[in-house]
Amino acid sequence: MRKLAVIKTGGKQYLVKEGDEIIVDHLSSKKEELVELPALAVIDLEKEDIEIGNPLLEKRVKTKVVEDTLKGDKIRVARFKAKVRYRRVKGFRPTLTKIKIEKI
Repeated sequence: MRKLAVIKTGGKQYLVKEGDEIIVDHLSSKKEELVELPALAVIDLEKEDIEIGNPLLEKRVKTKVVEDTLKGDKIRVARFKAKVRYRRVKGFRPTLTKIKIEKI
């Protein structure tokens, strides 16, 4: 069965299929825990059928947390004011979660 789904988590949308492993913003779930995420759209490639939610569907996508404490790339934020010698640089590394799509 070949299905695609558009899921929403962390204010972002991802196009996924069963068996995919994706990295998303941090979820408050432990490793090996099952999580259900809302689906915005489900596309069935075999039946050529598309279901689009308004804004969400009743269906949920079942996922499993593979890793829960990944660190992202460092992001630098610089502030600068011209002619007054004001310069500040801050940075942080976001915490990420790796999930595997179990069932659509």
